[in-house]
Amino acid sequence: MAGTDEEAVAAADDALYVLTAALLTPAQFPSVLGDDYAEACSALGLPPTADGYGLVLGQDGEGARWTVVVDDVSLVAVAIASWDCGMEHDLSPDERTVVAALPGWPLSVAVAAPNVPAPHDPGPEAAAGPPLTPPDTGVWGPAQRRLGADEIALQWAVWRERVDDSTFPAPRGAAGEPGGTGDRAEGDGERREGGAPGGHSGIRRALAEARAYVASPPPLGRVRSSFAPGGARTLRADGPGWSLVARTDDIAFVLLDEEPGEVLPVGRGPELPGLLEALARMAVRPL
Repeated sequence: MAGTDEEAVAAADDALYVLTAALLTPAQFPSVLGDDYAEACSALGLPPTADGYGLVLGQDGEGARWTVVVDDVSLVAVAIASWDCGMEHDLSPDERTVVAALPGWPLSVAVAAPNVPAPHDPGPEAAAGPPLTPPDTGVWGPAQRRLGADEIALQWAVWRERVDDSTFPAPRGAAGEPGGTGDRAEGDGERREGGAPGGHSGIRRALAEARAYVASPPPLGRVRSSFAPGGARTLRADGPGWSLVARTDDIAFVLLDEEPGEVLPVGRGPELPGLLEALARMAVRPL
């Protein structure tokens, strides 16, 4: 495991200026790192434990980037919740909770610690392995597709307003086709009318694989569920080449690797509601 030697831990722990943090658990993990929890852990060289980890991203006194992995998930969760509410919170993990100190950052961080050199990777003498770097999201691919799905989940109301339900084709029988593919919402917010006759093959494939998850559970974290207003749940499912975001009381959106920048809405139809409810029952939920 990269960065777990005592020298690396000591280097990262020496006056670490915390910039941000993230959870790495079966129910909540940076989806940019992978389609499921185990894949995200693998990106950091960590074993996928049942309880997961907290990731603390910061700079040392020389400005070097470090990601400190701790097993005190609650400590990190409280800090993140406080920051999200606009409250100050000092995140100072106990040394006994440190699992690893990994050079670099696996996620993009737009801020830097004051009064220290600009962020840079630690030198080879301080790190036990190559530094972590964020996945390349400059071109469309799995990482950017998952980030797009994250954005839709966070801004559901905004994306939902762009969909005119009257443009969905009439129900015809199969999930995805029933509600149709309707409009295509471009990544820049524009829309193109129409869809492939008979339904979009990529959407049919994604929904078929999502249905297969119900019969044969996928790797942990492939299907996740979170709070939504009105007693509904926000569902997030990922698979090879596709991501799905949905509300259990509403429609779904699908993003595909082969459709750069496209956000494809899927109407409810006769089968989608049942599929979403089944996925919600098997989904991993935050504690």
